[in-house]
Amino acid sequence: MGWAGQALEILALMFVWLLGLAVLAAAIMFVIDRTQTEDAVRRNYPVIGRFRKLFTTLGEFFRQYFFAMDREELPFNRAQRDWVSRAAKGSSNTVAFGSTRNLAVPGTPIFVNAAFPPLDDQFASTDPMTIGPGARAPYVAKSIFNISGMSYGALSKPAVRALSLGAREAGIWINTGEGGLSPYHLEGKPDVVFQIGTANYGVCDENGRLSEERLQNVAAIPEVKMFELKLAQGAKPGKGGILPAEKVSAEIAEIRGIPAGKASISPNRIRGVDDWQQLLDLICHIREVTGKPVGFKTVVGSTEPLRDLFALIAERGADCAPDFITIDGGEGGTGAAPMPLIDLVGMPIREALPKISALRDEFGLKDRIRIIASGKLVNPGDVAWALAAGADFVTSARGFMFSLGCIQALKCNKNTCPTGITTHDPHLQRGLVPEDKYKKVAQYAKGIIKEVETIAHSVGVSEPRKIRRHHVRLVMPDGSSRRMNEIFPNQASGPREA
Repeated sequence: MGWAGQALEILALMFVWLLGLAVLAAAIMFVIDRTQTEDAVRRNYPVIGRFRKLFTTLGEFFRQYFFAMDREELPFNRAQRDWVSRAAKGSSNTVAFGSTRNLAVPGTPIFVNAAFPPLDDQFASTDPMTIGPGARAPYVAKSIFNISGMSYGALSKPAVRALSLGAREAGIWINTGEGGLSPYHLEGKPDVVFQIGTANYGVCDENGRLSEERLQNVAAIPEVKMFELKLAQGAKPGKGGILPAEKVSAEIAEIRGIPAGKASISPNRIRGVDDWQQLLDLICHIREVTGKPVGFKTVVGSTEPLRDLFALIAERGADCAPDFITIDGGEGGTGAAPMPLIDLVGMPIREALPKISALRDEFGLKDRIRIIASGKLVNPGDVAWALAAGADFVTSARGFMFSLGCIQALKCNKNTCPTGITTHDPHLQRGLVPEDKYKKVAQYAKGIIKEVETIAHSVGVSEPRKIRRHHVRLVMPDGSSRRMNEIFPNQASGPREA
């Protein structure tokens, strides 16, 4: 055999050895990826799932040369998601060189730092707040930031378990969403807000009507602290909940009281509640039966209907008032909704919240009705802005999904979520390990609260709820900024909306 043949033989042996090493390395990575619990994508897609991390890391450098910037992606950009990811891991959220946020975009909030802020040892801290002082069992809520309504069904079993355990760890509440109370909501023994949707899932009789007996049974559970009637949600105002048939397992069907394997579609509104009078009657009834605070969740299309509500409360007396109102912005998210409703219906939270909180204050109900803000509020600046605009609490759904490892794959309605959060495919659910993820849920909540307290300290107040509208400037179309209290006065006076 000549030298050329020997060279080819050596090259062939080297190729076989390299191929063998590659296969061995892939096998080792497969085992590592399948058994680790931190990354759901790698756990569900061993080896190839590593490329997502590689491309994400390389993207930081490639974005210097291409046009897809950190702040351009929708519905949540990479800068927002990366902040949640770092907070959930307990990593440092400091950044270098300068902000990537375009401060010339109209509506951008800019917080007004105090000329002489408190010293470092005079830090701001969040105080508990009572909801429902007139209920037999008022709720003393410890946290300004909590988990918004996400049903078991829309979310997977391991996702709900992780949220429950994380809520307890962080001292925050978890909202059940309209799908009823599952045992997984209670696993961590957190504070629970039971949401009553338009179909009365979990508290209905055999005819679908609200059952006093079932209400009492739910209210007897110590972890259940409040009840929330869902009139509407931001992603689909005027449309009931939609759970695709492939997600309606036998267990979920039993919890909700519906047939298994059939799509769960709730009515577009509560039957028998045709006006504010009837809504207040229902709130009073549920509060009397359960003994616990009762409020409602809605989307604002115009301030005029809410003005009528507050005027009615003033006429009937504060005893009949809801204990809280959750305002969801038209930019809110969901597992499944028609695109026209997601895109085009409902006032954004940035406009609705300051207007409705001012209306409440105008009617002298600030100490009676708590306002909860919801709708794409996932970072500290969002939460601090909401408190300045008049919210007493802020809730988030998608922020906590990001803390669980959501990669914004936009597969929530297809039962194919690659991170196991919104799927009931056992293979994909295996990627989400609650015993690991609950710590990230808790760290995200704590990270938000800590940095909102940092903003409060910077503007010179001792508690986040003391941030006021004059502490925030909003960027105008001409590039200048004005104080929020000039744009949205604290008292909603002036002509009535058409």
